[in-house]
Amino acid sequence: MTQQRLLVIAAGGTGGHMFPAQALAEEMLNAGWRVKLSTDARGARYTGGFPHTTEIEVVDSATFARGGLIGKLTAPYHLLKGVLGATFRMLRQRPDVVAGFGGYPAFPAMAAAWITRCPRLLHEQNGVLGRVNRLFVKRVNQVACGTWPTALPKGVKAIHSGNPVRRAVLEREQAQYIEPGDYPMSLLVMGGSQGARILSDVVPGAIALLPPELLQYLRISHQAREEDLAAVQARYAEIGITAEVQTFFNDVPMRLAEAQLVISRAGASSLADITVIGRPSILIPLAAAIRDEQTANARGLVEAGAAVMISEDVLTAYGLAQQIHAILTDGPLASNMARAAKELGRPEATETLALLVEELALGKAKNEDAT
Repeated sequence: MTQQRLLVIAAGGTGGHMFPAQALAEEMLNAGWRVKLSTDARGARYTGGFPHTTEIEVVDSATFARGGLIGKLTAPYHLLKGVLGATFRMLRQRPDVVAGFGGYPAFPAMAAAWITRCPRLLHEQNGVLGRVNRLFVKRVNQVACGTWPTALPKGVKAIHSGNPVRRAVLEREQAQYIEPGDYPMSLLVMGGSQGARILSDVVPGAIALLPPELLQYLRISHQAREEDLAAVQARYAEIGITAEVQTFFNDVPMRLAEAQLVISRAGASSLADITVIGRPSILIPLAAAIRDEQTANARGLVEAGAAVMISEDVLTAYGLAQQIHAILTDGPLASNMARAAKELGRPEATETLALLVEELALGKAKNEDAT
């Protein structure tokens, strides 16, 4: 009887790392693989969406980015402890492939995979390598990039896999874009937990500056932080605009499919959703991003004519209102932007990563047979 192949997925820290990891876990489990997720206690908070057959290994890890002086001083101890534990487990389990998606929780498993010479795949979601991925990008067998182009060290070759998206997004992939006109139009505002504040401050003011002949057709879905909900709702009420303001929308794929325009941060997962469904967007990269990766993420959409990018440091209600007005009063322009976004989409991203895993496993099997 053929032994079930084992994939170890190393990821954690944020949903941006965990969502594509989850998509690959689902794909490989469906293909008959055994899947283990290696993450730390922080990453374990995002495991609720993983298939129940995914084995969760919580490792010791740490980040140098938070925790104060004591946290920074003890971080090497926790990382070393995590690496030793992961190494002993890999020597026993001998995984066929280890796939890293970034974040400090991925460090122990990726280091252990390098030490034990397991076949290694690295996936970077953003247009700039994260800290952990930067450490391992020259120490893996294959690099896949969700955003293209991604800044890589000299000599490193990679493929453009795209960023895996949820099944609910894929189900809306063929939703036809309805260009703006003299009928109800939907505007979706997505901020994310870190980036929602400035959108809550600026977007309602921009909407208030739009002419009445446009406002009468506008319907808004606005994601806001809990502490900003009341203020944002009150602002839209003052304008007399129909708006749904929530901390989280469970039906984002549906709202994306119905939207004539999206105003969003430029997180890798958000852009993957926008491009797979194909919608025009105004992107406002998160200025607090350490490596300015959101600007890198947005650049490809802007160059393709799929999006308008406004830097946070020059974002004003007046400037944003001008861009909204320009897109929602020019149907052909909006349709061209939607088409350009669609052409950038990678709905096959999960399948591409799965094929890379299969290829690495096949190479491992051939090497073992040769010895």
